[in-house]
Amino acid sequence: MASSALETTLRRDRLVVGAALAALTVFAWVYILWLVQEMAGMPMLEAPMPGMAMPGMDGAGGSAGGMIAMALRPWTGADFTFMLVMWAVMMVGMMTPSAAPMILLYARVGRQAAADGRPFAATGFFAGGYLLAWVGFSLLATIGQWALVRGLLLTPMMASASAAFSGLVLVAAGLFQWTPLKEACLRQCQAPLAFIQRHGGFRRDPAGALAIGLRHGFYCIGCCWALMALLFVGGVMNVLWIAAIAIFVLAEKVLPAGWPVSRLAGAALVAAGLWVLGGQMV
Repeated sequence: MASSALETTLRRDRLVVGAALAALTVFAWVYILWLVQEMAGMPMLEAPMPGMAMPGMDGAGGSAGGMIAMALRPWTGADFTFMLVMWAVMMVGMMTPSAAPMILLYARVGRQAAADGRPFAATGFFAGGYLLAWVGFSLLATIGQWALVRGLLLTPMMASASAAFSGLVLVAAGLFQWTPLKEACLRQCQAPLAFIQRHGGFRRDPAGALAIGLRHGFYCIGCCWALMALLFVGGVMNVLWIAAIAIFVLAEKVLPAGWPVSRLAGAALVAAGLWVLGGQMV
């Protein structure tokens, strides 16, 4: 009887954590979709997106070669903050589903430990550490976007403006899929329980739970950073491109470790990159 009651409690606990993760993911995607819709109507907005000036603000005329008639302008502090928030929310939307198995495992074992009188720190500390790591990555991505904007390598819609740049990013991302670093980081993400045991086990103190979540996030970044760089190729605000990368990241983590999905994708990316670079030489 007691065992049945405990199992019911554990199941309910997992539902609560799962619902919270789902709500967080939905919120992030709603924000992304709203932002994309705003960008689609950008010519009619009074305020331009960061790094862009609207046609007519400085007397400039129309565009050439089908490009949107916008001139780049220096980013302000508010622009940088806006883009940082955009990246952070986007990373939450993309990475929370792939981290859900690890977080749900933590919640289940933590609830069992609490029932046994040996409670762990709340699951939120572990999940918060993981997401904090991706906020740090978002800062680096924002700096990278700022540099690419200054180098005129991004269009006003935040996609690659250079075929050579696109080809090099595709090749680099594809080659990374074959590296020992990629394999080592992915292995950490594919075995949640082994990861926690390998790094000191479940923590009872909030700081310890936050730290192990942060470490898991760093391994995840090590696994996925090159894939995230592909956003600069297909478009930072291209919803289909964002969704495709998020789905692939999830597949890498949940498919059996022996499946060569990462290397096959790497080979495809290298081939695509060489095709793009070859087109530049014709």
